[in-house]
Amino acid sequence: MKCFASVRSSSSHVAISGYQPRRVAATPPTMAQAHAFDASSSQIQVEHDKKRRQFVIRLNGSHDRAVLLYEYVGKKTVDLQHTEVPDAYRGRGIAKHLAKAAMDFVVEEDLKAHLTCWYIQKYVKENPQPQYFEHIYQ
Repeated sequence: MKCFASVRSSSSHVAISGYQPRRVAATPPTMAQAHAFDASSSQIQVEHDKKRRQFVIRLNGSHDRAVLLYEYVGKKTVDLQHTEVPDAYRGRGIAKHLAKAAMDFVVEEDLKAHLTCWYIQKYVKENPQPQYFEHIYQ
C-alpha cells in the first residue's frame, strides 16, 4: 500500500493532509523520562504558534509542553505575559529557550514589548542584548 500525502507549509508549521495522528493515552512523565530530558542539547525545538500567540516546546514527545504566552496590545506592541514549564522539567534551562525565541520574534518583527512575565524580565537582565533593549517598553 502506498501512502500519498500533500505537504502544506506556513511560516512555522507544516501540515500533511490525509494524515491522522495516532491517539495515545496521555500520562505524566516518569521521573526517569523527565531526568533524561536534556535542555542543552539539540532536542530543544521551539515552535511559534502565531494563531494561539504562544511559543511551545514539546517535552520528550509527550503531551507535556513548556509554553510562553503573549498578546498583542497594540498594532506593533506585544505583552509577553507568562512562561510555564511543568514541574518535572524545571531548573533545566527550558524557559530560556522560550524567552530567547520570544525576544528574537519581537526584534525580527520590529515590535515593542511589555515584559509582564517575571521570567522574561530576568532573561533580558541576564542576557543584555542591545537589540532587545531597543524593543522593550521601560
